Amino acid sequence: MTEGDFCRWDGADLVLEVRVIPNARQDRVAGVRNGRLLLRLQAPPVEGKANAAVERLLATLCGVRRGAVHIEAGATARDKTVRIERPGTLPLA
Repeated sequence: MTEGDFCRWDGADLVLEVRVIPNARQDRVAGVRNGRLLLRLQAPPVEGKANAAVERLLATLCGVRRGAVHIEAGATARDKTVRIERPGTLPLA
């Protein structure tokens, strides 16, 4: 993955612009559309379940602990800004 519209580096942290598609069959990255990384999640968009799934999926993909993934903006929206502290790998590598 190269730095593009949906991601940028802020020091050692990676900042991603993501779009969440809840109630999917499985948790996965579904590509890039309109400058956002698409995340399909099994979790429903209620009671923070989708946000927790975003954190889990990105932590797994980037080789970091879940606490290193922070939703900076869009906690109640489908479009989110997510910061990953010192990722070990990149989500589309």
